[in-house]
Amino acid sequence: MRDNSSATVPVRPVISSPAGVSPTGSLTGSSRAGIWWGLLGVVAFSFTVPFTRLAVEGLSPLFIGSARAVVAAVLAAAALLLTRQRLPRGVQWRRLAVGAAGVVVGFPLLTSFALTSAPASHGAVVIALLPAATATMAVLHGRERPRVAFWVATGAGATAAVGFAVAQPGGFGQLHWTDLLFFGAVLAAAVGYAEGGLLARELGAWQTISWALVLASPLMVGLVAFSVSQQPPSGTPVQWAAFAYLGVVSMFLGFFAWYHGLAIGPMARVSQVQLAQPVMSICWAALLLGEQLTWAAVFGGAAVVLCAGAAVRVRLNREPAPAVVRGGRRRSAHPVLPPAQAPARRRPPGLP
Repeated sequence: MRDNSSATVPVRPVISSPAGVSPTGSLTGSSRAGIWWGLLGVVAFSFTVPFTRLAVEGLSPLFIGSARAVVAAVLAAAALLLTRQRLPRGVQWRRLAVGAAGVVVGFPLLTSFALTSAPASHGAVVIALLPAATATMAVLHGRERPRVAFWVATGAGATAAVGFAVAQPGGFGQLHWTDLLFFGAVLAAAVGYAEGGLLARELGAWQTISWALVLASPLMVGLVAFSVSQQPPSGTPVQWAAFAYLGVVSMFLGFFAWYHGLAIGPMARVSQVQLAQPVMSICWAALLLGEQLTWAAVFGGAAVVLCAGAAVRVRLNREPAPAVVRGGRRRSAHPVLPPAQAPARRRPPGLP
């Protein structure tokens, strides 16, 4: 392979990934910024399940899952053209395809079909499992190696979040085919989040989701055309407003903050703020859709938030820097330099 091949050219990161913790194990300023950006994305995503549930009452799930991506792709293409962004190179296109398959195609379509017969509170189970799945994908794709305490906090948070969703009317009381769709959506989103968070360090946060949307747009346009031919869309103004939110915020603007937070990282830690998403989603479902909210849900939501806080504060172990072979000897990529010696004291002339 030639040295000027796009697959071998080193890519200068657009968003640097910090160490995330100080030597004492506390969060650094950059890591806090990643968590706050991630939380902003979670707030934007927390309306996705309730608004999808509202939209599918009048619009077909295939239309919602595909047309929201087309709306976002139009905005993404305009943003890329106006700012004259450079094209991704080499393997970046393949990685964009993986991310798009997860967050542009898989998650929207699977959740839209599942929510045709499941309440929004049941859909919160999807969000309850996403943080643990995203953290696992971050470990598989990146160099983050969380400690055992992190996995304990993550497992406790996932358990509390699932229990929180189960406690809701229409929660996990009855397993049926929609749960398979929810589990598939969890896997798709986790892969898309992990790949997109890593790629955002090279392309930028909003650029990553924009290129993913543009790449998937031919497929999604075809699905929109097919869905319209089968069932022409007809909804109320409220349902169309919910659909507009899904296309503009859930599918586009929300990823600006979410991918930026994941890119700053550490990704496994930032992903845990999503444990708060089922709490928010069910609260929005209660306020907007009139679904029941119990005291058990309130205490369960508090437990989820506490577990999320514990998970984001657990220090991560990172892989040691790879060794470099030079002259037949194996050396560290980051050698320890000897301390600088103090300058010799000059003696006055004439003294021994």
